Amino acid sequence: MSKRKRSAPRAPQPAAPAQPATLWTAANSVDRQMLDYTAAEDRLWDGRLIAWDILGSLGHVEGLRASGLLTQPEYQRLRAGLRMALVAAAEGRLAVTAEHEDVHTAVEDWLVRQVGGAGERLHTGRSRNDQVACDLRLYLKDRLLLLAGEALDLVESLLFFAERHERVLWPGYTHTRRAMPSSAGLWAAAFAEGILDTVEGVPEVWAKVDRSPLGSAAGYGVPLPLRREAAQRALGFGALEHNVALVQNGRGKLEALVLFWCVQLGHELAKLCTDIIHFSADEYGFLVIPPDLATGSSIMPHKRNPDLFELTRSRVAALEGDLVTVLQIRSKLGSGYHRDFQLLKEPVMRGVDRLEGMLSMLAVSVPRLGVDPAVGRTILSGGPLATDEVMRRVEGGRAFRSAYREVAAAIREGDWWREPSTEEIITRRRSVGGLGNLGLATVRGRLKVVRAWAVREQRRFDHAMDRLAGRRRAR
Repeated sequence: MSKRKRSAPRAPQPAAPAQPATLWTAANSVDRQMLDYTAAEDRLWDGRLIAWDILGSLGHVEGLRASGLLTQPEYQRLRAGLRMALVAAAEGRLAVTAEHEDVHTAVEDWLVRQVGGAGERLHTGRSRNDQVACDLRLYLKDRLLLLAGEALDLVESLLFFAERHERVLWPGYTHTRRAMPSSAGLWAAAFAEGILDTVEGVPEVWAKVDRSPLGSAAGYGVPLPLRREAAQRALGFGALEHNVALVQNGRGKLEALVLFWCVQLGHELAKLCTDIIHFSADEYGFLVIPPDLATGSSIMPHKRNPDLFELTRSRVAALEGDLVTVLQIRSKLGSGYHRDFQLLKEPVMRGVDRLEGMLSMLAVSVPRLGVDPAVGRTILSGGPLATDEVMRRVEGGRAFRSAYREVAAAIREGDWWREPSTEEIITRRRSVGGLGNLGLATVRGRLKVVRAWAVREQRRFDHAMDRLAGRRRAR
C-alpha cells in the first residue's frame, strides 16, 4: 500500500484586494470570492455599456426633474457631473474595474466623488434592473443601425459586381450538378436581394427595441409620481414599454430577436461564402479570388486558400450558438427578474461583433473578386443548354413533353444540336428577374428606401444622445 505524500507547506498568501464597491451593502460585509464569482466575468461586458449607462442616467435625471423629484440645483449638478463622466469614460479615466461590482457601481461611485451628496440621489426611482435594460436597448439601437448600414454597403458591393459582370455566363446548379445557364450578374443580384430582404426587417425589430423601460424599476414600478414619458422622450425612445412587469419578463426576448435577425443575415453570408469557395476552386474556376485575399500553405507552395470565406461561414455557426445560448437562458425562467439575465450580455455582444466583422470584411472583398468568362462559358456548353433546346422546339410548335423526350433521346445518342450564342441565351431570358432582365434599378430603389429609414432613425437617435450629452442645443 503506497504511502500518501505529505502536502507541501503553503506559501504565504498575498493580502486580499480591497472589497469591490456595491450599491446594496456596506463594504467588507460579504464574501470576496462570492462577489468575484457573481460579478467578475460580467465586468468585461459591462465596460462596453459605460457610455450608454451614463446617457441612460442623463435621461433618468430628466425624468426625475420632470417628476418634481429633484431640485433645480440637484438637477444641474447631476447633469453636469454625468456629462463630465461621459468625457472621463471616453478618455479612459472612468472604467469598470475589479473595484466595482458592475458598470452602475462604477458610474455612481465616480459621480458621488465628483458632485458629492447630489450623486446619491441619482438612483431615485429606479433599480439596476431597469437601468441595465435601458443600457442594453440603447446599445442594441446603436448596433442595429451600424449592422443595417454595413449590410446595405454589402448590398451595394454585390450590385456593383452584378452590373459589372451582368453578361458573364456560367452554369447554375441544382443538387450540385450543372443545371441551366446562370450568370455572374444573376448570382450576385440574388444575394443582394436576399440580404436586402433581411435588412428590410430591421424596422420591425427596431420598433420593439425602441421602447423605454425606465420607471419599471425591479419590475413592479415605484411608489413615486414618476413621469416615465419624460425620460422616454429625453432618451429618444419612440415609445414606452407600457407594462412595468413586461420589462423583466421580456429580458432575453429582445436579445434573441436581434440575434435571430443576425442569424438570418448570417445565413445569407454563409451561402455566399460557400459559393465563392466552390466557384473559385480549380474544378470550377469561373470565379477568381485575388492573391491578396487568399492565404498560403506551410507545405504546399501552389496553394491559395479561401480562408476568409471559410472562417466567415464558420462564424455564422458560432453566431447560431450565441442565439441558442440566449434562448436557453431565458426559456425556463418564471416572471420577474433573475440573475441569470446577467449572462445574456456576452452572447448578444459577441454575436453582434461577429456579424459586424463578417459584413465589413465581405463588403470590401466582394468588389475585388474576379471572373473568368471563358471558363464559365465553356463549362456551360452541353447538358446545361438542353432546356434551351427543349424550349426552342416548344416555341416552334412542339408539345413540351414531346420536345423533352426528343432532346433526352438526342443526349443519349450523342446527337447534339446547335448551341445558342451568348446573346441568344441572354435575350431569350427577358422575364422580370431573369439573367436578361435583372431589374437592378428596382433593387436600388428598395435600397434607397431602407437607407432613408436608417438615416432618419440615426439622426433621431444621435440628436437625443447629443442633446443629453450637451453636444448641441435642444431644438
